[in-house]
Amino acid sequence: MRIGLYPGTFDPITLGHVDIIQRAMALVDRLVIGVAINRDKSPLFSLEERVDMVQAECAAIQAKTGGEIVVHPFENLLIDCARDVGATVIVRGLRAVADFEYEFQMVGMNRALDASIETVFMMADARRQAIASKLVKEIARLGGDVSKFVTPPVEAALKARFG
Repeated sequence: MRIGLYPGTFDPITLGHVDIIQRAMALVDRLVIGVAINRDKSPLFSLEERVDMVQAECAAIQAKTGGEIVVHPFENLLIDCARDVGATVIVRGLRAVADFEYEFQMVGMNRALDASIETVFMMADARRQAIASKLVKEIARLGGDVSKFVTPPVEAALKARFG
């Protein structure tokens, strides 16, 4: 069984994330969505809220693809999380050159820590390349329309959070 790990903060999960999850399902038998507990980022949503949102979005994908998706919160090193869940592949989404520079460094460090775990990059769909959770939160905070960037349940959660 090929197990992949798609890590992120998912604060909140966007249509860009959903696109990568759907496409990654074609590459693995089980996809673990690693929801990072990253205290440095000061997330808008609690860990429990982010896990719930990711689980809700993944339920529809799982029903459509028939593959297995598991949501797994983690706070340790990414490579240790990959080992914990039995992943042999780490899936990363790329939007732009700036993403690549950061990810290139991460791959080098992860390979030094465990060369048996491969990283696979997936380019964001052209329609989704501009979507970033940070920008979605800013648009929502200022009362803008985020419906092009997130699903209706996530949009409702953002509206509820920002009033």
